[in-house]
Amino acid sequence: MTRDRLRSRAAEDVRTVTAAGRSLRVSVRTGTDADVPPLLLMNGIGASLEVLQPFVDALDARRTVIRFDVPGVGGSPRPVVPYVLGTLTPVVAGVLSRLGHDRPVDVLGLSWGGGLAQHFAVQHRRRCRRLVLAATGTGTLMVPGSPKVLSRMLTPRRHRDPEYAREIAGQIYGGTMRSDPERAARVLHAATRIGPRRGYYYQLASSTGWSSLPFLRLIRQPTLVLAGDDDPIVPVANARIMGRLLPDADVHVYRGGHLALLTEADELAPVVEQFLDRP
Repeated sequence: MTRDRLRSRAAEDVRTVTAAGRSLRVSVRTGTDADVPPLLLMNGIGASLEVLQPFVDALDARRTVIRFDVPGVGGSPRPVVPYVLGTLTPVVAGVLSRLGHDRPVDVLGLSWGGGLAQHFAVQHRRRCRRLVLAATGTGTLMVPGSPKVLSRMLTPRRHRDPEYAREIAGQIYGGTMRSDPERAARVLHAATRIGPRRGYYYQLASSTGWSSLPFLRLIRQPTLVLAGDDDPIVPVANARIMGRLLPDADVHVYRGGHLALLTEADELAPVVEQFLDRP
């Protein structure tokens, strides 16, 4: 691990922040350059903020990075009532304000988090400067993965059972997981706080029936769409469709699967940073 990465990890502050009636466990890695816009990360389904650590470590230490656990996942309290994407984005905006980040931030959404990120970019367009959508699609109206693959996503078992994660990793995540399924178990379980099963099902239900396809053209922010050429959950065709419909989009197709942002972070972090730093 480089000296910059050691310094950046030491600067992380994990706390619980309450906004719009909900409490979220939040981690802030304070960057060394206050002029660089903060990067807000939105995670995949059932994953706590620790899962994003490989990507955070691969980012330049000058950039402030903010991430959070959705209600009922990781260290965030489980929700008393269900939520949908449209009611969670005001919570995220409120958390940013509580943290003192009132200027526009860059937003990256991974998988399920990409749906939340798209919603945030439209609902809170003045809070979002640039948008990165990684291994994600447009929700219900998209080119789906195979039914067998999607059926594996209906329970949080892969986050709780390392042996099961190894067993299905290649089938559902693709990429390097096909030859090294042990990596999936490490990525999904290392230092992870899972939270109650109810949180997973609330998160799953929050995007049921949702699609961004009708409002993609309302996303005016410069957008980078990252997609793997071997992603069984979100086929690469979705990235090409989004690239055509988004008003200002670049599409970057990488060799790999659904979790490459985490397993190949050293390769993809520079792609993201080059986009964010572009004039």
